[in-house]
Amino acid sequence: MTDITTASASPEDLLAIYRTRREQSVVQPRGNLALVNTQWVDSEQPVYGVAGLWAPLPAGESGLKVTATASDNIRVDGVLVDGEAIVAGKDSAAPGDVVFSDTVSGFVIASESGSYALRVWDSESEGIRDFGGIDAFPYNADWVITATWTEIEGGTSVGIEHLKDEGKPREKVLPGEITFTKDGVDYNLAAFKEGRALLLVFADATNGVSTYSVGRFLMVAPNHDGSITLDFNRAYLPPCGFNYNFNCPLPPRQNRFTVSIEAGEKNVLNKAGELLH
Repeated sequence: MTDITTASASPEDLLAIYRTRREQSVVQPRGNLALVNTQWVDSEQPVYGVAGLWAPLPAGESGLKVTATASDNIRVDGVLVDGEAIVAGKDSAAPGDVVFSDTVSGFVIASESGSYALRVWDSESEGIRDFGGIDAFPYNADWVITATWTEIEGGTSVGIEHLKDEGKPREKVLPGEITFTKDGVDYNLAAFKEGRALLLVFADATNGVSTYSVGRFLMVAPNHDGSITLDFNRAYLPPCGFNYNFNCPLPPRQNRFTVSIEAGEKNVLNKAGELLH
């Protein structure tokens, strides 16, 4: 059934709904502010903040092995660990899940090189406790752009740097090109696949001035007529803008605007209205 109120709402009202949902999402038990540790495991070792000894599996196997006693109260896929258990990684057809307490949980992620890390989440984290809101620009119709989407058969590969990778690029497949002209300037942007949509990682002249210094994200999807809508009012802060435990992609060169895009989210604030971190 169509929501008549939403269907008849103004762009400003729809943006307000979107922003309310964004603030709700980041304080969820596994929202951006709940992540308290991402620790890569290359030998048997403890993981900061949680019980058990964690170890890698033989090459080609997904996940990590945990060794614990029943008194550690670790549950893997709902079963209390008393000895050893395997936590399958997110790259597995059946990813594992770990519960450490009523508020602390975890899962295992994989790198492109085949190593694995335990991510630990706390629904009562310091970040959630101190969160005040997401500062954002008011709605700006000038930054709702209809661009042209040109699919690249088979895609093309581009190296994308990440915040914590010390300049080493990761190869990403770009399925097409986004082109448009604004204020006499031609743009050709790169967006890589993110699930069923495309993720545009971009920087502009507001970064480090009025917005998060690293850049911002925008999720987009091609339209059936070959166009693609870039509504920069929906631009959002990357996970690393909320939490140092994330490693975010950096904007590729062609996505670095020299102008100010005064639309979308700006910064994460604490309850005092200051930068959260």
